[in-house]
Amino acid sequence: MKRHLLSTADLSRDDAVLILDTAEEIARLAARPIKKLPTLRGRTVVNLFFEDSTRTRTSFEVAAKRLSADVINFSAKGSSVSKGESLKDTALTLEAMGADAVVVRHSASGAAYRLANAGWSSSHVVNAGDGTHEHPTQALLDAFTMRRHLGGFDGRRVTVVGDVLHSRVARSNVRLLATLGARVTLVAPPTLLPVGVESWPCDVSYDLDAAIPGSDAIMMLRVQRERMNGGFFPTQREYSRRYGLDAQRMAKLPDKAIVMHPGPMVRGMEISAAVADSDRSVIVEQVANGVSVRMAVLYLLLSGSESAIGSDEGQAQGHAQGQGQGQNQHQNTEPKGAAA
Repeated sequence: MKRHLLSTADLSRDDAVLILDTAEEIARLAARPIKKLPTLRGRTVVNLFFEDSTRTRTSFEVAAKRLSADVINFSAKGSSVSKGESLKDTALTLEAMGADAVVVRHSASGAAYRLANAGWSSSHVVNAGDGTHEHPTQALLDAFTMRRHLGGFDGRRVTVVGDVLHSRVARSNVRLLATLGARVTLVAPPTLLPVGVESWPCDVSYDLDAAIPGSDAIMMLRVQRERMNGGFFPTQREYSRRYGLDAQRMAKLPDKAIVMHPGPMVRGMEISAAVADSDRSVIVEQVANGVSVRMAVLYLLLSGSESAIGSDEGQAQGHAQGQGQGQNQHQNTEPKGAAA
């Protein structure tokens, strides 16, 4: 992996599979009595959120704490940012405090890239969503969920439906799933498709009913009204009729197809309550998988032990460190090489 995780376009197939395999190993710990690992003890992870968030910020916080990192939650509201402090000054402050990793969410597309490459900080940077650009860990947890249910990606068809124009989730998923070998179809009204979408590695359709029968997974996107400054569709009812997923449409999916949503959902518009709560829905599972995937990302970025995963040397290092720090209770709950 590279030093930062800014975009799924930066991930090779091997990088993506490494993250998913590491997350799978970490996920096995969730059922054990001791979930916490000593892997990142002494490291500091800062959640730097300039936009409101519940799922992503909390998920990163839980992930870092389960790896024994110290966590600082920084919100723009009530901070010096609300007094006019710039991103640069905030980054310099965090650098002075010794942050090892910065998880950043910002309303401006490219903010995470700027933070990582401007020379303001030596921290690892993880993009937790920048404007309408990318949200790489969401795409990774979506891929992790799909792989668990579908077995693999080659030849699989994934349909992404809704507000593609404003969706960083759609952009990240299209790039990652194409890298992994899946075929993605975007379904949306013409007004909610971005300029240049024809150059993306995916198919485009305006007809949801035509796309449903061939889908192995269908992902409904949130309509992001807070980013809209005009009329992108006539009414909520019209949008739901053309692009909402209800029980009637769900019945046309193949037998083993799954229903996904990055959240938060607008029930009754993008997706009906019956579909969201059905056996086909893996929406709650996506949230749980997010912790494992984000633990894997932080672990791989901060531990520097990619090559030790699954190796006898990595296990030996973990065993030695556990004894030296009196952490014998963790030896049987670490991923291979986690203490390297």
